[in-house]
Amino acid sequence: MPREAPYLAVAEVLRARILAGEWRIGERLPSRARLSEEYGVGRNVMQRAMDRLINDGLLEGRAGSGTYVRTPRERLRLVRSLHRDRGFGCSPNAGAGQRGDADSWDSHSEVRVPAPEEVAVRLGIGPGDLCVHTHYEFLAGGQPVQLSESWEPMAITAGTPIVLPEMGPLAGKGVVERMRSIGVVVSTVVEVPRPARATQVQANLLGISVGDLVLQIERTIHDTGGRPVETADLVIPDVRREVVYEFGVDRP
Repeated sequence: MPREAPYLAVAEVLRARILAGEWRIGERLPSRARLSEEYGVGRNVMQRAMDRLINDGLLEGRAGSGTYVRTPRERLRLVRSLHRDRGFGCSPNAGAGQRGDADSWDSHSEVRVPAPEEVAVRLGIGPGDLCVHTHYEFLAGGQPVQLSESWEPMAITAGTPIVLPEMGPLAGKGVVERMRSIGVVVSTVVEVPRPARATQVQANLLGISVGDLVLQIERTIHDTGGRPVETADLVIPDVRREVVYEFGVDRP
């Protein structure tokens, strides 16, 4: 069996001491040099161990001050469900009502944006084909809780009242209702969740630390003919949200 990396072993010992209450919430840990000496490891090993616990949400580093036991943040449940979110859009109005749901949001759309290669593959169009590209930032109680980046082919929506998701008569109603208004019937939603670490841009927008764990969901919505009509990348901070999938059962 491969031997466990030294920094992981140190991280687990520190974790046990923190959870046992040796250092209280908000209390500063001993310096890295002191802990390195105590455990008989190099400072780089100790730094990696602390970084691991920072990423796990147990510690936080404060520039010029040291490393502290982080105040626990409430982690709310976010339900992904066909039955609760009929719109499958970015509006917080769709399926809202649970504690912690987004109650406000900001969006910015650009039209005639050439589809990057990866997006083109997901939408079944050619690289460079024109799309509407929309960025969303969601808030719950004034706290950022989710990001979304959406792409819709202009071949479907150009010249219609729904070309801009957050403008027009169906602004904020979600992809299903908007597409239905122009005769496109949505039948399938595919989501691929993947764990990731927050980038600098994501961390700044979500108010978390670079490298914090996030859940990235690649979502693509298809019409009855199997044609993709929208694809989006959702980013949800793990420290604030527990994502749960709910499935309905067809009755005989």
